[in-house]
Amino acid sequence: MEGASILHADLDAFYASVEQRDRPALRGKPVIVGHGVVLACSYEAKARGVRTAMGGRQARALCPDAIVLEPRMSAYSQASKAVFEVFRDTTPLVEPISIDEAFLDVGGLRRISGTPTEIAVRLRADVLSRVGLPITVGVARTKFLAKVASRVAKPDGLLTVAPDRELEFLHPLPVQMLWGVGPVTAAKLAERGIRTVAHVARIGEAALISILGGHAGRHLWALAHNKDARRVETGRRRGSMGAQRALGRGNQSYEELDATLAGLVDRVTRRMRKADRPGRTVVLRMRFRDFTRATRSRTLSRPTVQTEEILAAARTLLSAVRPMIAVRGLTLIGISVGNLENQDFVQLELPFGTPDRVALDGALDAVRDRFGSGSVTRGVLVGKSPGLEMPMLPD
Repeated sequence: MEGASILHADLDAFYASVEQRDRPALRGKPVIVGHGVVLACSYEAKARGVRTAMGGRQARALCPDAIVLEPRMSAYSQASKAVFEVFRDTTPLVEPISIDEAFLDVGGLRRISGTPTEIAVRLRADVLSRVGLPITVGVARTKFLAKVASRVAKPDGLLTVAPDRELEFLHPLPVQMLWGVGPVTAAKLAERGIRTVAHVARIGEAALISILGGHAGRHLWALAHNKDARRVETGRRRGSMGAQRALGRGNQSYEELDATLAGLVDRVTRRMRKADRPGRTVVLRMRFRDFTRATRSRTLSRPTVQTEEILAAARTLLSAVRPMIAVRGLTLIGISVGNLENQDFVQLELPFGTPDRVALDGALDAVRDRFGSGSVTRGVLVGKSPGLEMPMLPD
């Protein structure tokens, strides 16, 4: 198995598995986490057609006997931290992807820990014994193929792809297994009879470029031949920070949207200050009633962590799309700040003649850290739910 040294470890139905772990009576039963929108569901519910991000009403129609639970974000955060402790006890080369999955490089551990497959077996056993959760692991020579292997092995499985059998394993799979192939790209390929990875590999790079464009065509052709030179990276900091909120399918006034946007900006800028990561590109993300999406962005003249400055840019973006929202309706709104920099390299400005908003933001952060995020809030948000704050990897 020389060369197959990258592990992709992915927890199974993470939120639902935590609920089944903490409430043994739920094991083996269809569990849905989230009422308005499905945040996660157990494999028993998935077998009935329930999927993540599905509307709650549709999910309950498909699975009337499902047990629907309110999410417990603090429990999921604690479980994630415990799992990543197991990862780092296995190898120092861990690249987090999300709170429930990571790549691990175990290529240098053969003499002290055994083969990558043996390490993967112990990793799964350690996560189960120490955290109480099932986890699936794919083992391969490249990051791409390790992730594909873990998808094929789910749930609660282990699959190692030998270097001399890579294409034999990969080519029969559907094109949706290739990174970057969503419903639109899959439909374009299907129109031309391209339904498997083998079809992508045979059609040739030039033909793919003519169908999908230069970047996408070259990308998919490389993956179809398992060409992926990326290494497991540690210590990489995120390039943006964001938050979003589902709004449901009811009508929202512009004032309500503005208040929701302000709450999201408060949440994001607080994270930015905590991580000392000022940013300069503000991005507004929207999903409409017809399930289409749109983004708008604005780049500031200098990086900042100031709430009011970022909120002003976000409000400008929201105002510009107000007519579009009135016609199409909005079911999700999100805000993110990109082009993040390190605070050490930002030129500070002295607040001559203007309020020191950096000090004000810092004082509010200190109050929220001590007394909870709801201890200080905007007047327009009083009495309103702030929405779920999803657990995230450290910034």
